[in-house]
Amino acid sequence: MTKEFTVPPVIFPAGGNPSATSNINQRQVPTAPFQPNRAASSSIPFMSFDIGSASAFASYGGSIASSTSSLGGPASFDDEEPLLDELGIHPDQIWKKTKSILNPFRVNPTVHKDSDLSGPIFLYLSFGLFQLLAGKLQFGVILGWIVVSSIFLYVVFNMLAGRNGNLDLHTCTSVIGYCMLPVVILAALSLFLPQGGLVRLVVAAVFVLWATRVSTNLMVSLADGGEEHRGLIAYACFLIYTLFSLLVIF
Repeated sequence: MTKEFTVPPVIFPAGGNPSATSNINQRQVPTAPFQPNRAASSSIPFMSFDIGSASAFASYGGSIASSTSSLGGPASFDDEEPLLDELGIHPDQIWKKTKSILNPFRVNPTVHKDSDLSGPIFLYLSFGLFQLLAGKLQFGVILGWIVVSSIFLYVVFNMLAGRNGNLDLHTCTSVIGYCMLPVVILAALSLFLPQGGLVRLVVAAVFVLWATRVSTNLMVSLADGGEEHRGLIAYACFLIYTLFSLLVIF
């Protein structure tokens, strides 16, 4: 005789697997890594940046610039000195010194107290250029004779003046350079004078005496101890400018 057992019906949830709901409830969804917010207007992803940080940096830089200007620092290029002044080239002073050489009978030594080499270098280059127009390439010779002449006159003057001599080499080079103006004018005139002859020698002698007189007066006025040795200083200056005039004549 068989027994019949009543089995209650088993109802499965929709989805098939009864443990799916429990597994879904227990499973943790992984979170995405942190990503900074990017500007929506940027069309290139890797070039996007935070506008707020840029504006903060700009305001920080502006505060630095304002603090620098308040401390007296240069705030713009308008406050900077001209390039010629930074290089020590003053065209107005060069022109005043050059004009003082034009009159051999009345030289103004006050404008030559502030010695410089900008004007002499310009005159040396002009002398070499006129010689080049005459077919003589003598830039190296002129430079070498300038150095030797400056050292020669510096040694002679201080030996004659003794302990009272206070002529420095920079002032000596500046005076010799500015007094080269008559020789430069001679080199320019020689382009129109006939080669050789007595006329060329006479004109050269006049310009050499001009340069000798001006340089002697400046040397005696700018340094102490040279008044009583004016004749010997004039002779040394005469030798220097005669040497340069020989480059023009021959």
